[in-house]
Amino acid sequence: MSMLKYWVWLSRLEGVGSQTKLSLLERFPTPEDIYCADRDELLLTEGISRREAEVLGKKDLAEADRILADCERLGLHLLTLHDAAYPVRLRSIYDPPCLLYIRGRLPAVDELPAVAVVGTRKASPYGIRCAEDLSFGLAEAGAVVVTGLARGIDSVAAQGALRAGGSVIGVLGGGIDVIYPRENGWLYEDVAAAGCLVSEYPPGAETLPGHFPIRNRMISGLSVAALVVEAPTRSGALITAGMALDQGRDVFAVPGPIYAENSKGCNRLIRDGAMVAAEPWDILREYEALFPGKLRGQTRAAAPPPPEKQPGQPVEAAIPALPALSVKDAGLTDDQILILQTLTEEPMAVDDLAELTELPVRRVLSALTMLEIDGFVTQREGKRYVRAVTLIP
Repeated sequence: MSMLKYWVWLSRLEGVGSQTKLSLLERFPTPEDIYCADRDELLLTEGISRREAEVLGKKDLAEADRILADCERLGLHLLTLHDAAYPVRLRSIYDPPCLLYIRGRLPAVDELPAVAVVGTRKASPYGIRCAEDLSFGLAEAGAVVVTGLARGIDSVAAQGALRAGGSVIGVLGGGIDVIYPRENGWLYEDVAAAGCLVSEYPPGAETLPGHFPIRNRMISGLSVAALVVEAPTRSGALITAGMALDQGRDVFAVPGPIYAENSKGCNRLIRDGAMVAAEPWDILREYEALFPGKLRGQTRAAAPPPPEKQPGQPVEAAIPALPALSVKDAGLTDDQILILQTLTEEPMAVDDLAELTELPVRRVLSALTMLEIDGFVTQREGKRYVRAVTLIP
């Protein structure tokens, strides 16, 4: 915790550019070394201005201590640019955040196909249906849906992924405890339970219009591709698509009627080279080879038949012991731990699990999906689940 306060101090310094902060982190081993450096040492950093060196002379840590106390109170954890768990995909963009505030469990996005789903806040019925259906299909196949949780397409995309029992990353333009829009309080809770909320802004930070373009680079930076569902010619979703292209990500768009204002931005993207997405596998087939065994559905190979019984082989082979799992050290969410503790070696239906755990069905499905991907549960015929590990304290 003592080291984290220097990361918070550096990230909150106004008047020091993001590229300067990254240059400082390359030159000095830790933010504490930056804090302790004198002005002449700081000026040896490539690209730093004298004005920035003066700002770095502000040594007050009171705000950092307050932010860390708020994080502890809210149950947030922090991820720094130097942490091994910081996504390589995000670290590789031009201006990655040096500090992330997280509520929930950040999926292993470097090992999974994560797709940004974005679009207009003033979505039409056509856009709402497309966003929900495509996000449901992406999540059901095993992809992570990344979205900004804004009103309109973003919120519908998160709901579709959650309905499929999938994992969602909600990237925010303010503090994690500042719900925007206000009606999304329940959605924040469900996303945190099934995946995570992430922000580069500390608790209490107001959601300001200027934060959204900055946030958008994180949405695309965490993803292998950006899907624009519905967007007029002037839309923040098109900014995200442009950032995705700058970051070397693929861009997909949902085509729409040529006279529909909300589809003009998508149609223009397609005209300029974006790939058409009319169904989830229009996107996923591009990444199936890059993430073998991670996607389920359309092109999933059938399980091999059981081997034929050899002469002299006993009628029943010994049942192998289940691998042991320490729930304390596995990095699981509270929902996932509760599901594992409730499951047995006898198949259980989702509705039964929801009744026993007193969790909403959507959260049970979300937890089961991530546990199945990790190999901790197995799905049997009739969408019934069994525990595939032995739990240890």
